[in-house]
Amino acid sequence: MSGQHHQSVSRRHFLEQSVAWGAGLTGLQLLVASGTSFGQSADALGKAAGMPGGFGPLIADPKGRIDLPEGFTYRVVSRMGQLMADGLSVPGRQDGMCAFPGPDADTCILICNHEIENEWVHYSPFGKQGQRLLRINRFLAYDVHGERPAIGGTTTMIYDLKKQRLKGQFQSLVGTVRNCAGGPTPWGTWLTCEEDVSRPGDGGCGEYHGYVFEVPPYTNVRLTKAVPIKAMGRFLREAVCVDPRTGIVYQTEDREDGLIYRYVPKEPGNLLAGGRTQALALQDRKQADTRNWPFLPSADHIEVGEKRVVRWVDLEDVDPKEDVLRAHGVSAGAARFARGEGMVWANDAGGGAAYFICTMGGTIGKGQVWRYRPSEHEGTAQEAASPGILELFAEPNDLDVINMPDNVCAAPWGDLMVCTDNEEGHDYLAGITPKGEFYKFAYNRKTESEFAGVCFSPDGSTLFFNLQDEAMTLAVTGPWSKRM
Repeated sequence: MSGQHHQSVSRRHFLEQSVAWGAGLTGLQLLVASGTSFGQSADALGKAAGMPGGFGPLIADPKGRIDLPEGFTYRVVSRMGQLMADGLSVPGRQDGMCAFPGPDADTCILICNHEIENEWVHYSPFGKQGQRLLRINRFLAYDVHGERPAIGGTTTMIYDLKKQRLKGQFQSLVGTVRNCAGGPTPWGTWLTCEEDVSRPGDGGCGEYHGYVFEVPPYTNVRLTKAVPIKAMGRFLREAVCVDPRTGIVYQTEDREDGLIYRYVPKEPGNLLAGGRTQALALQDRKQADTRNWPFLPSADHIEVGEKRVVRWVDLEDVDPKEDVLRAHGVSAGAARFARGEGMVWANDAGGGAAYFICTMGGTIGKGQVWRYRPSEHEGTAQEAASPGILELFAEPNDLDVINMPDNVCAAPWGDLMVCTDNEEGHDYLAGITPKGEFYKFAYNRKTESEFAGVCFSPDGSTLFFNLQDEAMTLAVTGPWSKRM
Protein backbone atom coordinates (compact mmCIF):
# COMPACT_ATOMS: atom_id res chain seq x y z
CA MET A 1 0.00 0.00 0.00
CA SER A 2 2.54 2.55 -1.18
CA GLY A 3 1.69 5.93 0.34
CA GLN A 4 -1.69 4.67 1.45
CA HIS A 5 -3.13 4.97 4.96
CA HIS A 6 -3.99 1.66 6.60
CA GLN A 7 -7.76 1.86 6.26
CA SER A 8 -9.28 -1.41 7.37
CA VAL A 9 -9.03 -5.13 7.82
CA SER A 10 -11.59 -7.80 7.21
CA ARG A 11 -13.61 -9.14 10.13
CA ARG A 12 -11.94 -12.53 9.73
CA HIS A 13 -8.48 -10.97 9.70
CA PHE A 14 -9.35 -8.91 12.78
CA LEU A 15 -10.41 -11.99 14.71
CA GLU A 16 -7.32 -13.92 13.62
CA GLN A 17 -5.06 -11.05 14.65
CA SER A 18 -6.91 -10.67 17.96
CA VAL A 19 -6.21 -14.30 18.84
CA ALA A 20 -2.55 -13.87 17.99
CA TRP A 21 -2.37 -10.60 19.90
CA GLY A 22 -4.00 -12.15 22.94
CA ALA A 23 -1.54 -15.01 22.89
CA GLY A 24 1.36 -12.59 22.59
CA LEU A 25 0.29 -10.36 25.46
CA THR A 26 1.67 -12.56 28.19
CA GLY A 27 2.16 -9.67 30.59
CA LEU A 28 -0.09 -9.78 33.64
CA GLN A 29 -1.49 -13.22 32.89
CA LEU A 30 -0.51 -14.30 36.39
CA LEU A 31 -2.50 -11.58 38.13
CA VAL A 32 -5.74 -13.41 38.68
CA ALA A 33 -4.46 -16.93 38.18
CA SER A 34 -2.16 -16.51 41.16
CA GLY A 35 -4.98 -15.16 43.31
CA THR A 36 -3.02 -11.99 44.05
CA SER A 37 -3.61 -8.37 43.20
CA PHE A 38 -1.99 -4.98 43.36
CA GLY A 39 -4.65 -3.73 45.77
CA GLN A 40 -2.59 -3.39 48.93
CA SER A 41 -1.74 -0.53 51.25
CA ALA A 42 1.58 1.28 51.24
CA ASP A 43 2.53 -0.46 54.50
CA ALA A 44 2.05 -3.87 52.88
CA LEU A 45 3.98 -2.86 49.80
CA GLY A 46 7.19 -1.88 51.54
CA LYS A 47 9.68 0.66 50.29
CA ALA A 48 10.63 0.33 46.63
CA ALA A 49 14.05 1.84 47.23
CA GLY A 50 15.15 -0.80 49.68
CA MET A 51 12.99 -3.84 49.09
CA PRO A 52 14.68 -7.01 47.79
CA GLY A 53 12.08 -7.81 45.13
CA GLY A 54 12.34 -7.39 41.39
CA PHE A 55 15.80 -8.06 40.00
CA GLY A 56 17.78 -7.01 43.05
CA PRO A 57 19.46 -3.75 44.04
CA LEU A 58 20.57 -1.25 41.43
CA ILE A 59 24.27 -1.07 40.65
CA ALA A 60 25.84 2.36 40.14
CA ASP A 61 26.66 2.83 36.47
CA PRO A 62 30.40 3.52 36.04
CA LYS A 63 29.45 5.80 33.13
CA GLY A 64 27.18 7.74 35.47
CA ARG A 65 24.08 7.43 33.29
CA ILE A 66 21.68 4.52 34.00
CA ASP A 67 21.79 2.34 37.11
CA LEU A 68 20.48 -1.21 36.53
CA PRO A 69 20.41 -4.46 38.50
CA GLU A 70 23.40 -6.79 38.31
CA GLY A 71 23.77 -8.56 34.97
CA PHE A 72 21.85 -5.98 32.91
CA THR A 73 23.39 -3.71 30.30
CA TYR A 74 22.08 -0.83 28.21
CA ARG A 75 23.03 0.67 24.88
CA VAL A 76 21.95 3.84 23.10
CA VAL A 77 19.91 2.92 20.03
CA SER A 78 19.11 6.32 18.55
CA ARG A 79 19.55 9.97 19.44
CA MET A 80 18.31 13.33 18.20
CA GLY A 81 20.11 14.82 15.22
CA GLN A 82 21.26 11.61 13.57
CA LEU A 83 20.64 11.51 9.83
CA MET A 84 17.86 9.05 8.94
CA ALA A 85 17.37 6.98 5.81
CA ASP A 86 14.92 9.53 4.37
CA GLY A 87 17.37 12.41 4.70
CA LEU A 88 15.62 13.93 7.72
CA SER A 89 17.08 14.25 11.22
CA VAL A 90 16.01 12.14 14.19
CA PRO A 91 13.60 14.45 16.06
CA GLY A 92 13.80 15.03 19.79
CA ARG A 93 11.30 14.71 22.65
CA GLN A 94 10.87 10.94 22.27
CA ASP A 95 7.82 9.72 24.18
CA GLY A 96 5.38 6.80 23.81
CA MET A 97 6.66 3.81 21.85
CA CYS A 98 5.88 0.20 20.95
CA ALA A 99 7.79 -2.72 19.41
CA PHE A 100 6.21 -4.84 16.66
CA PRO A 101 7.37 -8.10 15.05
CA GLY A 102 9.74 -7.58 12.15
CA PRO A 103 10.12 -9.47 8.88
CA ASP A 104 12.16 -12.17 10.64
CA ALA A 105 12.62 -13.52 14.17
CA ASP A 106 15.76 -11.46 14.79
CA THR A 107 14.17 -8.12 13.91
CA CYS A 108 11.62 -5.86 15.55
CA ILE A 109 10.05 -2.59 14.45
CA LEU A 110 9.83 0.30 16.90
CA ILE A 111 7.39 3.15 16.34
CA CYS A 112 8.24 6.16 18.50
CA ASN A 113 6.25 9.32 19.25
CA HIS A 114 7.84 12.76 19.36
CA GLU A 115 6.14 15.22 21.69
CA ILE A 116 7.07 18.41 19.83
CA GLU A 117 5.23 21.74 19.72
CA ASN A 118 5.54 23.93 16.64
CA GLU A 119 7.77 26.47 18.37
CA TRP A 120 10.31 23.83 19.42
CA VAL A 121 12.23 23.91 16.15
CA HIS A 122 15.38 22.68 17.89
CA TYR A 123 13.75 19.22 18.01
CA SER A 124 12.44 19.26 14.44
CA PRO A 125 13.10 16.44 11.94
CA PHE A 126 13.53 19.17 9.30
CA GLY A 127 16.51 20.86 10.96
CA LYS A 128 16.47 24.20 12.77
CA GLN A 129 15.80 26.16 9.60
CA GLY A 130 13.44 23.64 8.07
CA GLN A 131 15.73 23.11 5.10
CA ARG A 132 14.81 19.42 4.88
CA LEU A 133 11.06 20.08 4.64
CA LEU A 134 11.18 19.82 0.86
CA ARG A 135 12.17 16.16 1.18
CA ILE A 136 8.70 15.09 2.34
CA ASN A 137 5.53 14.49 0.38
CA ARG A 138 3.26 17.22 1.75
CA PHE A 139 0.19 15.32 0.57
CA LEU A 140 0.97 12.67 3.19
CA ALA A 141 1.46 15.16 6.04
CA TYR A 142 -1.36 16.50 8.20
CA ASP A 143 -0.56 20.14 8.98
CA VAL A 144 2.34 21.64 7.04
CA HIS A 145 0.45 24.33 5.17
CA GLY A 146 -0.03 26.84 7.97
CA GLU A 147 2.28 29.65 9.02
CA ARG A 148 4.82 27.00 10.04
CA PRO A 149 4.75 23.20 9.68
CA ALA A 150 3.62 21.08 12.59
CA ILE A 151 6.78 19.19 13.50
CA GLY A 152 5.45 16.45 15.80
CA GLY A 153 4.89 12.92 14.57
CA THR A 154 6.46 9.47 14.72
CA THR A 155 9.66 7.79 13.62
CA THR A 156 10.13 4.11 12.84
CA MET A 157 13.25 2.16 13.81
CA ILE A 158 14.27 -1.26 12.51
CA TYR A 159 16.23 -3.06 15.22
CA ASP A 160 18.34 -6.22 15.03
CA LEU A 161 17.65 -8.13 18.26
CA LYS A 162 20.38 -10.71 17.68
CA LYS A 163 23.17 -8.19 17.07
CA GLN A 164 21.55 -5.54 19.28
CA ARG A 165 21.97 -2.74 16.80
CA LEU A 166 19.89 -0.31 14.80
CA LYS A 167 19.46 -1.27 11.16
CA GLY A 168 17.67 1.89 10.00
CA GLN A 169 15.16 4.60 10.89
CA PHE A 170 12.89 7.07 9.13
CA GLN A 171 10.05 9.52 9.68
CA SER A 172 6.73 7.66 9.52
CA LEU A 173 4.17 10.38 10.40
CA VAL A 174 4.48 14.14 10.20
CA GLY A 175 2.38 17.28 10.56
CA THR A 176 1.01 16.60 14.03
CA VAL A 177 1.61 18.29 17.40
CA ARG A 178 2.86 16.87 20.69
CA ASN A 179 2.55 13.16 19.96
CA CYS A 180 2.72 12.01 23.55
CA ALA A 181 1.59 8.43 24.11
CA GLY A 182 -0.69 6.03 22.27
CA GLY A 183 -1.02 2.28 22.05
CA PRO A 184 -0.81 -0.76 19.76
CA THR A 185 -3.84 -2.35 18.12
CA PRO A 186 -4.74 -6.06 17.83
CA TRP A 187 -4.47 -5.74 14.06
CA GLY A 188 -0.83 -4.67 14.32
CA THR A 189 -0.70 -0.88 14.02
CA TRP A 190 0.25 1.99 16.33
CA LEU A 191 -2.25 4.64 17.46
CA THR A 192 -0.43 7.89 18.17
CA CYS A 193 -2.16 10.61 20.20
CA GLU A 194 -1.82 14.40 20.16
CA GLU A 195 -1.55 15.93 23.62
CA ASP A 196 -2.59 19.23 22.16
CA VAL A 197 -5.77 21.09 21.26
CA SER A 198 -4.37 23.82 19.02
CA ARG A 199 -6.69 25.52 16.56
CA PRO A 200 -5.84 27.15 13.22
CA GLY A 201 -3.71 30.16 14.00
CA ASP A 202 -2.40 28.82 17.33
CA GLY A 203 1.38 28.58 17.14
CA GLY A 204 1.22 28.85 13.37
CA CYS A 205 -1.08 25.84 12.98
CA GLY A 206 -3.28 25.56 9.92
CA GLU A 207 -5.49 22.72 11.24
CA TYR A 208 -7.30 21.65 14.39
CA HIS A 209 -5.37 19.25 16.63
CA GLY A 210 -6.20 16.83 19.44
CA TYR A 211 -6.68 13.64 17.44
CA VAL A 212 -5.56 10.02 17.05
CA PHE A 213 -3.61 8.90 13.97
CA GLU A 214 -2.89 5.32 12.90
CA VAL A 215 0.61 4.25 11.83
CA PRO A 216 1.42 0.80 10.35
CA PRO A 217 4.81 -0.76 11.18
CA TYR A 218 6.32 -0.55 7.70
CA THR A 219 9.94 -1.53 7.16
CA ASN A 220 10.41 0.35 3.89
CA VAL A 221 11.09 4.08 4.08
CA ARG A 222 7.80 5.91 3.71
CA LEU A 223 5.44 8.37 5.33
CA THR A 224 2.02 7.18 6.42
CA LYS A 225 -0.76 9.44 5.19
CA ALA A 226 -1.78 11.34 8.31
CA VAL A 227 -5.56 11.00 8.66
CA PRO A 228 -7.12 12.20 11.95
CA ILE A 229 -9.71 9.81 13.39
CA LYS A 230 -12.09 12.58 14.39
CA ALA A 231 -14.89 10.28 15.56
CA MET A 232 -12.66 9.26 18.50
CA GLY A 233 -12.97 12.76 19.94
CA ARG A 234 -10.89 15.93 20.13
CA PHE A 235 -9.25 16.50 23.50
CA LEU A 236 -5.85 16.68 25.23
CA ARG A 237 -5.31 12.99 24.82
CA GLU A 238 -2.55 10.80 26.16
CA ALA A 239 -2.73 7.02 25.71
CA VAL A 240 -5.01 4.30 24.38
CA CYS A 241 -5.43 0.56 24.64
CA VAL A 242 -7.63 -1.81 22.63
CA ASP A 243 -9.67 -4.76 23.83
CA PRO A 244 -8.67 -7.49 21.33
CA ARG A 245 -12.02 -9.25 21.75
CA THR A 246 -14.18 -6.31 20.70
CA GLY A 247 -11.92 -3.72 19.07
CA ILE A 248 -13.14 -1.10 21.57
CA VAL A 249 -10.53 1.58 22.22
CA TYR A 250 -10.06 3.03 25.73
CA GLN A 251 -8.49 6.49 26.02
CA THR A 252 -6.94 8.68 28.73
CA GLU A 253 -6.94 12.48 28.96
CA ASP A 254 -3.97 14.32 30.48
CA ARG A 255 -5.85 16.93 32.46
CA GLU A 256 -6.08 17.37 36.21
CA ASP A 257 -9.84 17.04 35.70
CA GLY A 258 -9.67 14.66 32.74
CA LEU A 259 -12.01 11.87 31.74
CA ILE A 260 -11.62 8.27 30.62
CA TYR A 261 -13.17 7.66 27.20
CA ARG A 262 -13.97 4.68 25.05
CA TYR A 263 -14.54 4.45 21.32
CA VAL A 264 -16.92 1.75 20.09
CA PRO A 265 -16.14 1.36 16.37
CA LYS A 266 -18.77 0.41 13.85
CA GLU A 267 -16.24 -1.94 12.28
CA PRO A 268 -13.61 -3.43 14.62
CA GLY A 269 -10.23 -2.88 13.02
CA ASN A 270 -11.43 0.04 10.87
CA LEU A 271 -11.49 3.05 13.17
CA LEU A 272 -12.04 5.50 10.31
CA ALA A 273 -15.42 3.92 9.57
CA GLY A 274 -16.90 5.78 12.55
CA GLY A 275 -18.26 4.82 15.92
CA ARG A 276 -19.43 6.11 19.31
CA THR A 277 -17.25 8.03 21.75
CA GLN A 278 -18.36 7.83 25.37
CA ALA A 279 -17.09 8.83 28.82
CA LEU A 280 -16.80 6.67 31.92
CA ALA A 281 -19.22 7.34 34.79
CA LEU A 282 -19.93 5.49 38.03
CA GLN A 283 -23.33 3.87 38.11
CA ASP A 284 -24.11 4.99 41.66
CA ARG A 285 -22.57 8.47 41.52
CA LYS A 286 -22.99 11.22 38.95
CA GLN A 287 -19.94 13.43 38.37
CA ALA A 288 -17.78 11.31 40.68
CA ASP A 289 -14.34 12.60 41.63
CA THR A 290 -11.83 9.74 41.75
CA ARG A 291 -8.76 11.83 42.49
CA ASN A 292 -8.80 11.28 46.27
CA TRP A 293 -7.41 14.76 46.83
CA PRO A 294 -8.13 15.58 50.51
CA PHE A 295 -8.48 19.32 49.91
CA LEU A 296 -11.37 18.84 47.47
CA PRO A 297 -14.77 18.80 49.19
CA SER A 298 -16.22 17.11 46.11
CA ALA A 299 -13.73 14.22 46.14
CA ASP A 300 -15.17 10.74 46.56
CA HIS A 301 -12.60 8.88 48.60
CA ILE A 302 -12.09 5.48 46.99
CA GLU A 303 -10.11 2.84 48.85
CA VAL A 304 -7.47 0.65 47.24
CA GLY A 305 -9.17 -2.54 46.11
CA GLU A 306 -12.61 -0.91 46.05
CA LYS A 307 -14.66 -1.85 43.00
CA ARG A 308 -17.29 0.38 41.43
CA VAL A 309 -19.85 -0.45 38.75
CA VAL A 310 -19.41 1.61 35.60
CA ARG A 311 -21.75 3.05 33.01
CA TRP A 312 -20.77 4.86 29.82
CA VAL A 313 -22.38 8.17 28.84
CA ASP A 314 -22.76 9.16 25.21
CA LEU A 315 -21.03 12.30 23.95
CA GLU A 316 -22.70 14.14 21.10
CA ASP A 317 -20.32 16.77 19.72
CA VAL A 318 -17.06 14.79 19.94
CA ASP A 319 -15.13 17.14 17.62
CA PRO A 320 -15.74 20.54 19.25
CA LYS A 321 -13.86 23.62 18.10
CA GLU A 322 -13.08 24.50 21.73
CA ASP A 323 -11.50 22.29 24.40
CA VAL A 324 -14.81 21.44 26.05
CA LEU A 325 -15.32 17.70 25.55
CA ARG A 326 -14.56 16.84 29.17
CA ALA A 327 -16.95 19.56 30.37
CA HIS A 328 -19.69 18.02 28.23
CA GLY A 329 -18.86 14.63 29.70
CA VAL A 330 -19.06 15.84 33.30
CA SER A 331 -22.40 17.51 32.55
CA ALA A 332 -23.61 14.10 31.39
CA GLY A 333 -22.41 12.52 34.64
CA ALA A 334 -18.85 11.39 33.83
CA ALA A 335 -16.23 10.86 36.53
CA ARG A 336 -13.09 13.01 36.85
CA PHE A 337 -9.57 11.57 36.99
CA ALA A 338 -6.24 13.13 37.97
CA ARG A 339 -4.23 13.31 34.75
CA GLY A 340 -4.83 10.03 32.98
CA GLU A 341 -1.60 9.05 31.25
CA GLY A 342 -0.19 5.58 30.53
CA MET A 343 -2.61 2.81 29.56
CA VAL A 344 -2.18 -0.85 28.61
CA TRP A 345 -4.43 -3.79 27.83
CA ALA A 346 -3.38 -6.97 29.63
CA ASN A 347 -4.80 -10.47 29.40
CA ASP A 348 -5.38 -12.32 32.64
CA ALA A 349 -7.49 -15.14 34.02
CA GLY A 350 -10.37 -12.70 34.39
CA GLY A 351 -10.60 -12.27 30.64
CA GLY A 352 -8.43 -9.19 30.25
CA ALA A 353 -8.53 -5.62 31.54
CA ALA A 354 -7.40 -2.08 30.80
CA TYR A 355 -4.87 -0.74 33.30
CA PHE A 356 -4.28 2.98 33.38
CA ILE A 357 -2.19 5.48 35.31
CA CYS A 358 -3.36 8.70 36.93
CA THR A 359 -0.12 10.62 37.44
CA MET A 360 -1.43 13.06 40.05
CA GLY A 361 -4.04 10.88 41.74
CA GLY A 362 -4.02 9.96 45.42
CA THR A 363 -4.08 11.73 48.74
CA ILE A 364 -0.57 13.13 48.18
CA GLY A 365 -1.08 13.60 44.43
CA LYS A 366 1.73 11.28 43.37
CA GLY A 367 0.01 8.50 41.46
CA GLN A 368 -2.73 5.91 41.15
CA VAL A 369 -3.06 2.73 39.11
CA TRP A 370 -6.60 1.78 38.02
CA ARG A 371 -8.00 -1.37 36.47
CA TYR A 372 -11.10 -1.46 34.30
CA ARG A 373 -12.53 -4.88 33.60
CA PRO A 374 -15.01 -4.64 30.72
CA SER A 375 -18.40 -6.26 30.62
CA GLU A 376 -18.74 -9.45 28.61
CA HIS A 377 -21.30 -7.46 26.61
CA GLU A 378 -19.16 -4.32 26.37
CA GLY A 379 -20.47 -1.80 23.90
CA THR A 380 -23.73 -3.65 23.21
CA ALA A 381 -27.33 -3.14 24.31
CA GLN A 382 -26.92 -5.98 26.83
CA GLU A 383 -24.10 -4.33 28.77
CA ALA A 384 -26.46 -2.56 31.19
CA ALA A 385 -27.38 -5.94 32.65
CA SER A 386 -23.73 -6.90 33.05
CA PRO A 387 -21.70 -3.68 33.39
CA GLY A 388 -17.94 -3.22 33.57
CA ILE A 389 -16.08 -2.81 36.88
CA LEU A 390 -13.58 -0.11 37.83
CA GLU A 391 -11.10 -0.83 40.63
CA LEU A 392 -8.48 1.34 42.31
CA PHE A 393 -5.59 -1.04 41.89
CA ALA A 394 -2.80 0.82 43.68
CA GLU A 395 -2.30 4.11 45.47
CA PRO A 396 0.82 3.86 47.65
CA ASN A 397 0.95 7.54 48.70
CA ASP A 398 4.63 7.00 49.44
CA LEU A 399 7.34 8.72 47.41
CA ASP A 400 9.78 5.87 48.10
CA VAL A 401 7.37 3.50 46.38
CA ILE A 402 6.21 5.48 43.34
CA ASN A 403 6.44 9.14 42.37
CA MET A 404 4.27 10.38 39.51
CA PRO A 405 4.03 7.31 37.20
CA ASP A 406 3.45 7.93 33.51
CA ASN A 407 3.95 5.48 30.59
CA VAL A 408 3.30 1.82 31.36
CA CYS A 409 3.66 -1.55 29.67
CA ALA A 410 3.03 -5.20 30.56
CA ALA A 411 6.14 -7.33 31.05
CA PRO A 412 6.30 -10.89 29.66
CA TRP A 413 6.54 -12.40 33.15
CA GLY A 414 3.45 -10.71 34.59
CA ASP A 415 4.60 -7.40 36.07
CA LEU A 416 3.79 -3.85 35.05
CA MET A 417 6.76 -1.67 34.09
CA VAL A 418 6.15 1.99 34.79
CA CYS A 419 8.03 5.16 33.83
CA THR A 420 8.15 8.03 36.31
CA ASP A 421 8.10 11.74 35.50
CA ASN A 422 8.26 13.49 38.84
CA GLU A 423 8.86 17.06 39.89
CA GLU A 424 11.87 16.20 42.03
CA GLY A 425 13.91 15.07 39.03
CA HIS A 426 14.84 11.64 40.39
CA ASP A 427 13.26 9.55 37.65
CA TYR A 428 13.29 5.79 37.31
CA LEU A 429 11.62 2.74 35.83
CA ALA A 430 9.56 0.86 38.41
CA GLY A 431 8.06 -2.59 38.41
CA ILE A 432 4.84 -3.72 40.09
CA THR A 433 4.57 -7.43 40.75
CA PRO A 434 1.38 -9.53 40.82
CA LYS A 435 1.83 -9.70 44.61
CA GLY A 436 1.55 -5.94 44.85
CA GLU A 437 5.23 -5.22 45.45
CA PHE A 438 6.95 -2.25 43.88
CA TYR A 439 10.59 -2.31 42.88
CA LYS A 440 12.96 -0.07 40.97
CA PHE A 441 14.53 -1.42 37.81
CA ALA A 442 16.41 1.57 36.37
CA TYR A 443 17.48 4.96 37.67
CA ASN A 444 18.55 8.02 35.67
CA ARG A 445 21.71 8.99 37.50
CA LYS A 446 22.93 11.58 35.00
CA THR A 447 20.06 14.01 34.36
CA GLU A 448 16.56 14.97 35.45
CA SER A 449 15.03 13.56 32.27
CA GLU A 450 11.89 11.50 32.56
CA PHE A 451 11.70 7.93 31.29
CA ALA A 452 9.15 7.35 28.52
CA GLY A 453 8.04 4.81 25.93
CA VAL A 454 8.82 1.67 27.91
CA CYS A 455 8.12 -1.49 25.90
CA PHE A 456 9.45 -4.99 25.27
CA SER A 457 10.49 -6.57 22.01
CA PRO A 458 7.98 -9.20 20.81
CA ASP A 459 10.35 -12.01 21.85
CA GLY A 460 10.80 -10.53 25.34
CA SER A 461 14.58 -10.31 25.00
CA THR A 462 14.94 -6.53 25.01
CA LEU A 463 13.43 -3.67 26.98
CA PHE A 464 13.32 -0.32 25.20
CA PHE A 465 12.75 3.12 26.69
CA ASN A 466 13.35 6.79 25.93
CA LEU A 467 15.02 9.53 27.92
CA GLN A 468 12.97 12.45 26.72
CA ASP A 469 15.09 15.43 27.73
CA GLU A 470 18.25 13.72 26.51
CA ALA A 471 16.42 12.89 23.26
CA MET A 472 17.56 9.31 22.97
CA THR A 473 16.25 5.75 22.80
CA LEU A 474 17.96 2.97 24.75
CA ALA A 475 17.80 -0.84 24.81
CA VAL A 476 18.35 -3.06 27.86
CA THR A 477 19.22 -6.76 27.90
CA GLY A 478 19.97 -9.10 30.75
CA PRO A 479 18.78 -12.06 32.87
CA TRP A 480 15.02 -11.62 32.49
CA SER A 481 14.66 -15.28 33.46
CA LYS A 482 14.99 -14.22 37.10
CA ARG A 483 11.39 -13.05 36.89
CA MET A 484 10.00 -15.62 34.44
